[in-house]
Amino acid sequence: MSLKFFDKLSQNFIELLDDRDDYNVIIEVENKEKSFTAHSNVLKYRSSYFRQKLENIQPNEKNIKIITKPSISSKILDVILKYIYGGIVNLEKVETRFIFDLMLIANEFELVELSNKLETILIEDKASWLKTHFSLVYRSIFVKENFKNLEIFCNDIVVKYPNLIFDSSDFTSLPEYSLVSLLKRDDLQMKEVEIWDYVIKWGITQNPSLPTNLGDWKKENFLTLKTTLQQCLPHIRYFHITNIEIYDKFRPYKKILDKQLWEDINQHLVAPDRPIKSNILPARSVLVTELPPRATEPKEPFSTIISEDHAAEISSWIDRKTATYSTTNIPYKFELILRGTRDGFAPQTFWNICQDHACTIVVAKIKGTNEIIGGYNPLAWDGKGDGWMETKDSFIFSLKNGNIQNSIISRVKETKHAILNMSQIYQTDYGPYFGYGFSLYSKKSNFNLDSISLCDNSPEYYEKRIKTSSDTFSIDNYEVFKVIRKS
Repeated sequence: MSLKFFDKLSQNFIELLDDRDDYNVIIEVENKEKSFTAHSNVLKYRSSYFRQKLENIQPNEKNIKIITKPSISSKILDVILKYIYGGIVNLEKVETRFIFDLMLIANEFELVELSNKLETILIEDKASWLKTHFSLVYRSIFVKENFKNLEIFCNDIVVKYPNLIFDSSDFTSLPEYSLVSLLKRDDLQMKEVEIWDYVIKWGITQNPSLPTNLGDWKKENFLTLKTTLQQCLPHIRYFHITNIEIYDKFRPYKKILDKQLWEDINQHLVAPDRPIKSNILPARSVLVTELPPRATEPKEPFSTIISEDHAAEISSWIDRKTATYSTTNIPYKFELILRGTRDGFAPQTFWNICQDHACTIVVAKIKGTNEIIGGYNPLAWDGKGDGWMETKDSFIFSLKNGNIQNSIISRVKETKHAILNMSQIYQTDYGPYFGYGFSLYSKKSNFNLDSISLCDNSPEYYEKRIKTSSDTFSIDNYEVFKVIRKS
C-alpha cells in the first residue's frame, strides 16, 4: 500500500517559497524593478535550465546567486515559481495571451510538463485565439522548435491558406525550420512554380551581399545560394512543372541544382516515360477547402478597461454627435494595438508599437481607483519626430465607471499644442502626451511603478480638466486602440 499526501506537500513547499529567511537565490525581472527569492536546491532539481544557470553564477558576498531575466513579467514568474515549488498553476481569469506567454517561458525554463500541458490547453480550448493571432503564434513556436503539436496545428492552417505566411511582409524572416516543414507537405495549396519563387526570394534575402542583378552573379554567388537552400531544395516537386516554367523560372538558377537533377529535369520534359536517377516526389494535392471554422469558445472582450457603452460614447465624440451611439450601432471598430499587461508598461514600448498609427484612443485605469481616463489622437504618432502637432479634433476624457456617474470630454483648446511627439532621448520616460491635459510619464520606465503620470488642472490646452482624484497617478493598465470606421 502506498499512501500519498501531495496536497500538504505542495502547501508546505509554497510556504517555503514565501519564507524569506532561508533563501540563497534572487531572480530579478522587469528590468530589475521586481525580484523574487528562491532556493537553489529546489530550482535545480525541478529544472535543468536552472541547474545549468546556477552552476555558472558566482554568489555575492552574502552567498546569494542572482539571476536576471529582464524581459519576463513578474506575474509570469510568480506562476512559474508556484509551479516549481507546489505543482500548482492557477489559470482562472487570465487572458489567453498570458497562457501563451507562460508556455513560452515554461519552455525556456525547460519545464516540459507545464509547457506541454499549456500547449494542449491552447489547441483544445483556445483555437480561435490562435487563429486570430496566427502570425505571432507561428513565428514564436518555430523559433523555439519544441512545440510539435502547435506546429502541426499551424501548418494545417498554412497549407490551406499559404498567403498567411508567404504573402506576409516578414516572410523572409521565417526560420528555415519553419519553411522546410511547409515544403515537406504534400497538401501545400500553391503552384510549384510559386513555391520556387518564394524559396528563391527567401534564400536571396538571407544573403544581402548577393548582387541585385542576376546577370552579375558569379559561380561563388550561386554556390552561396545553393548552400543556404540545401535543406529546402530537396522538397521542390521538379517533375510536376511545365516546360515554360522550367525555362522562365528554373533555368536562370540551374547552377544551384545538382548536375544530375538538372539533366533529369530536361530529360523528363522531352521523354517523360524514360527512367531517371533523381527522386521523383509526388505532385501536391489540390484541395477544395472552406475557411476553417472558429472554435466555439467564449468571445474575449475587446478591452479589459472600457466597455461597449464606453466605445459607443467615445465614437459619438469622434463624430461630434450630441446623442450617444447605441452599442448596436457603433460606426467604428476599436482594434487593440497595445495593452500594458500584455506588452509592458515601459514608455519606449508605446513609441515602438504605436509609431505611424493614426486615429488612436488611449485609455488608462488609475491605480487604486475605478477611474478611467484617456485621449483621442486623430494624427499619426511619430516616435522619430520631435515637437507639437496641430489638430482641432483631439480630445481627452474621463469615463463614467463605478462611483463616477458621468463621463467628461474636454476638446483641444490650443490646437497648435494638441499632441506632443517626444524625441527619442525622452522616450524612456514619456509615453502618450495630450497637451498638458493628460500624459503618461515614468522616471522608472514603467507607468505602474511611479505616480507621476499627469492630469493637469490647467485648462490652457484643453477646454476643461478631466475628472480624477489626483493630478498625478500611476496606472494598473492602459490600452491603445486604432479606431477604424466600419464599411
